[in-house]
Amino acid sequence: MDDKAKILLVDDREENLIALEAILSSLDQDLVRARSGEEALKALLTDEYAVILLDVVMPGMDGFETARDIKRRKKTRDVPIIFLTAVDSDPDYAFRGYAAGAVDFISKPFDPWVLRAKVSVFVELHNKNKQLREQTALLREQAAMLRDQADLLRARREGLAGRLTAVQDQLEVVGKRLPQNMRAEFTELERRFADLRSVLDAPGETAP
Repeated sequence: MDDKAKILLVDDREENLIALEAILSSLDQDLVRARSGEEALKALLTDEYAVILLDVVMPGMDGFETARDIKRRKKTRDVPIIFLTAVDSDPDYAFRGYAAGAVDFISKPFDPWVLRAKVSVFVELHNKNKQLREQTALLREQAAMLRDQADLLRARREGLAGRLTAVQDQLEVVGKRLPQNMRAEFTELERRFADLRSVLDAPGETAP
């Protein structure tokens, strides 16, 4: 089983994708390329990603439009998006980016240490959330199994209780017909039966 997180790299320029891969390769995660917003949206349909590095300026569907589409989808709305912008980009980009759902911005050319540090934080968060989901699913399965076992035991106990009730009725009938010299033995039998009944009833007792 591959436990590596997927990181989506979205940029229309080959040199930028190569630079991102070179910087992030040391994280030892799965780096997935997309050369356009449309490609990015297709990639997000089939796989789960820890973080998306999204270029702002691309032909056709730009980064803002791509981010808005990502955030509209229930499956991908919570995937963090880091926008990639030029150093001299329009100051309005930050406002538009955060409005579109970005969690951060990184300027080109990339600072390798800053880029790796930011991406690694989201990868770690993704792995922790995935682990938590798996543990929650396991606990739910175990709880369902315990409920099934409890239902089975309850059904068996109720069936046995019904049979014991029938036996008790028979004991009462027999007790009325016994001669006096067998009364002591019958009383001991009744005591043992009562002990058995109390053991059976004890697991079903609940606090008021």
